[in-house]
Amino acid sequence: MSVSPPSPPTVVPSTAAQTVGFLRQLGAEQIAHPGGTLLAHLCRVYRLLAAWDARPALRLAGLCHATYGTDGFPTALLSLDRRTELARVIGPEAEEIVHVYAAMNRRATYPGLAVPNAPFYDRFTGGARAVHRSRREDVAELTAANELDLAQVSPVFREQWGPDLLALFTGLRPLLSGHAWADVGATLGAGGYPEK
Repeated sequence: MSVSPPSPPTVVPSTAAQTVGFLRQLGAEQIAHPGGTLLAHLCRVYRLLAAWDARPALRLAGLCHATYGTDGFPTALLSLDRRTELARVIGPEAEEIVHVYAAMNRRATYPGLAVPNAPFYDRFTGGARAVHRSRREDVAELTAANELDLAQVSPVFREQWGPDLLALFTGLRPLLSGHAWADVGATLGAGGYPEK
């Protein structure tokens, strides 16, 4: 009689509160970020994604989107060789979203993100790869939540970057949810300039 090997333990994504505790342990509350601290920003991004009815994995990815640093915010809370730690906290799907978002070379990837089969440029490897449409949607939605949060908490940021963000989100429109697109208009106003 053969015995099957034990199956790996099932990863159950933590609650947002447990994830916030994990981020505190990593020092996110001590890192300055527009609008206060990195942790405050991460929590606002989570709440914005929740308001847009994003699925739980995307919400948790939003809460942890800067864990490995990003092309726009290089400070990392975890090194890439510790990806399994984050996956144990938020689940493998959410961690994959965080990793793809962190790996994105923004300047090279954004122009083609909404184009089917356009290459996704990875800043960690220096190479290009294919990324499935559903993951491109996740990246676009997370980008919108991240940047709109900054525009909402910082009038200076909104004044400086509003027109560029509106152009970016207009290009990403096929990937964005209706809720995200409505917030683009509400936050950035017509023509990319903030409404007074």
